[in-house]
Amino acid sequence: MALATRTERQPSMTRTFWRSTVGKKTVMALSGLIMLGYLVAHVMGNLKIFFGPGEFNAYGHWLRTMGAPVLHHSWALWIVRVVLLAAVTGHAVSAYQLSRRDIKARPTAYVHKRPRASYATRTMRWGGIILALFIVWHILDLTTGTVHVGGFEEGRPYQNVVDTFSTWYGNVIYIVAMLAVGLHVRHGFWSAAQTLGAGNARRDRALKAMANGLALALTAGFVSVPVAVMTGVVS
Repeated sequence: MALATRTERQPSMTRTFWRSTVGKKTVMALSGLIMLGYLVAHVMGNLKIFFGPGEFNAYGHWLRTMGAPVLHHSWALWIVRVVLLAAVTGHAVSAYQLSRRDIKARPTAYVHKRPRASYATRTMRWGGIILALFIVWHILDLTTGTVHVGGFEEGRPYQNVVDTFSTWYGNVIYIVAMLAVGLHVRHGFWSAAQTLGAGNARRDRALKAMANGLALALTAGFVSVPVAVMTGVVS
């Protein structure tokens, strides 16, 4: 009886790349840059609230009609949401798996913490958890209106934002989350640059300055909205 030989199926290049530490770090870096681009666009849109309800509500309407007449109502918005969801999922899964891999590599914790580790580096994990919880709350508050106070009004984002930031807990949740965003961006931007090969001895100082500048600008831009509502500048 002839013996049949069976060649084992080799894993695809994509699967091999994903399983590697370099692959997971690359996914984290690219997905992080996608989310950073979204944050920049989002804060620019949020700042339109300072131009009054007419402009801010018109911006909210444009988000649902962008791409027209080529795309139907809200199609472009849903494309953005799907891409963003894929980026968040890839980022979170990569971060979790890299964390588990790191723990397995050194099951015994260090006796002394590394003094050179920055505060942002040490809090990346908790910052990610805070942001994940915030995203759920933010969607339920200002997108679906499920947990919104004061009566959610479809098509009137200006009034909905004012309602949210008229409560103490709405301000606390949002400001804490935006501080976490700042820390996450500050460390994540520089780490992404290193992963993608953009960093070197000459550019490190400039990259760190860019990371600090982006983190500060985003945090200040996002936090300015609840502060404006609390102080009556926006009402």
